[in-house]
Amino acid sequence: MATRELSRTDSLPLPVSLQEAVSHGEVFTRRWVVETVLDLVGYTAECDLAEMRIVEPACGAGAFLSPIVERLSASCRTHGRSLLEAVDAVEAFDLLERNVQLSRDLLVNQLVADGWDLAEVGKVVHSWVNQGDYLLQEQITQTADFIVGNPPYIRLEDVPDERMAAYRAACLSMGGRADVYVGFYEVGLRSLKPGGQLGFICADRWMRNQYGQKLRQLVTQSYSMELVLSMHDVDAFHEQVSAYPAITIIRNGPQGPAIAADTTQHFGASEAAEFIAWTRVADQIRVDRPTYHAARLPHWFPTGDSWPAASPGRLAMLEDLSDRFALLEDKTTGTRVGIGIATGADKIFITHDRDLVEEDRLLPLAMVRDTTSGTLKRGDAYLVNPWDTQGNLVDLAQYPRLGAYLRRHSAVLRKRYVAVNQPERWYKTIDKVDHSLTGRPKLLFPDMKLTIHPVLDPGGVYPHHNLYYIVSNTWDLRVLGGLLLSKVAEAFVEAYAVKMRGGTLRFQAQYLRKIRVPDPSEMSFEVCTALIEAFERRDVQAATEAALCAYGLSELPD
Repeated sequence: MATRELSRTDSLPLPVSLQEAVSHGEVFTRRWVVETVLDLVGYTAECDLAEMRIVEPACGAGAFLSPIVERLSASCRTHGRSLLEAVDAVEAFDLLERNVQLSRDLLVNQLVADGWDLAEVGKVVHSWVNQGDYLLQEQITQTADFIVGNPPYIRLEDVPDERMAAYRAACLSMGGRADVYVGFYEVGLRSLKPGGQLGFICADRWMRNQYGQKLRQLVTQSYSMELVLSMHDVDAFHEQVSAYPAITIIRNGPQGPAIAADTTQHFGASEAAEFIAWTRVADQIRVDRPTYHAARLPHWFPTGDSWPAASPGRLAMLEDLSDRFALLEDKTTGTRVGIGIATGADKIFITHDRDLVEEDRLLPLAMVRDTTSGTLKRGDAYLVNPWDTQGNLVDLAQYPRLGAYLRRHSAVLRKRYVAVNQPERWYKTIDKVDHSLTGRPKLLFPDMKLTIHPVLDPGGVYPHHNLYYIVSNTWDLRVLGGLLLSKVAEAFVEAYAVKMRGGTLRFQAQYLRKIRVPDPSEMSFEVCTALIEAFERRDVQAATEAALCAYGLSELPD
């Protein structure tokens, strides 16, 4: 009979607070969802399951274990095996002793009812289900063919400091404010045999949030993301939870084709069976049903950066464009994305008084309000500019009016972090002024907007820090402006950006840099002309139609 190695938690008592957190973090999965996970990883009775090993890291009261053992029992009979031959085929953990006992009782009753000998049943069940902390096993080896389950939803602040320190030491992906389930992914993946598969029903926030970056890097570097089935509105659990769940299947092997799928609230057992059947027909690229949509991708997104969030059709389009086109920011074309100047004291450094200081110390500023109409309206804002053209602070003795003005505000300016660190440079702005930028043509983008909103500055103003800008040595910025006005370009930002209340998007540099664009030298005169005209008319539909031609797309998926 297999015995469990002592874990590092055997010397680490389970505090009452954590017992309560685990109890509150238990979210029991509906039977049809469990069956779906098992089918997707290939844990079926047709296989000789006694020869394989499946692990349930947090078994709770047995929601996953019961279907697992039902399939294992059927497999043993199909392949002429005794139950004792499956003694090493299942390994289940739980922190709570009561859950271990509940699961054992459930499996004993189930197997006896299925006709197995009580004595053999008792031996295997006690071997299969044990109390312990899955994250703190003494030794992790690649022994699992399958890792499945619903990791517990335990908030970071509910985990005692000592145990959290142990979790962080054992699970390097648990950085920042990572939820405990991140560790379950890491340990599970490290436990898989080559070709083994992990299938979790779990929150999908790690795919996009900062705390999931290390886990995303682990997956993209060493594993294959096989399938993501988003189930945000599905009644997947016995209790109502706001968990943004998804079924995620990850394989220990090189990345191959992947499936992205999304569901509606009416997705249930019959629809899941239909979806599983679709996944097994490799030549069907997309499927659209009333309750789910799915698409096959040639591969998953290859970096540890935030993975895009979009419909399966949109994800397939974004991946296709990412494979075929270069990024917007590109040294080859001299195209660069940047942000306007941050001063650290706008009330002092921004003025509307043209006589405040020396004329050559006033730099015309472009503000967000100047871009509202889609055509840049020259406002009356100026930067009180302490920088010379070489990037050095000017000598205030040479500019008496500037010096007098800044000294009147020196108490406030000296309290800024940037001035505390460099007291002799107390009148500097946070960012230096790049004087070459003022006269350059550039596209300006307000930070927050419902839709993408490129505005052309032919040259003459310097952007404020609530504006992002694009400059290029190659692009006709009217052509690029039309391309970026389109819904195709917006789809990139929408998939990656933080969406604020009311649907407002953040058009920050890191999201603009995700946009892929055609080679401007290969675009036809007709397409360029159409983009220019659409940009100058602010015609989003026309810009989108021209952009589809430029990208070689027939449609923009919903």
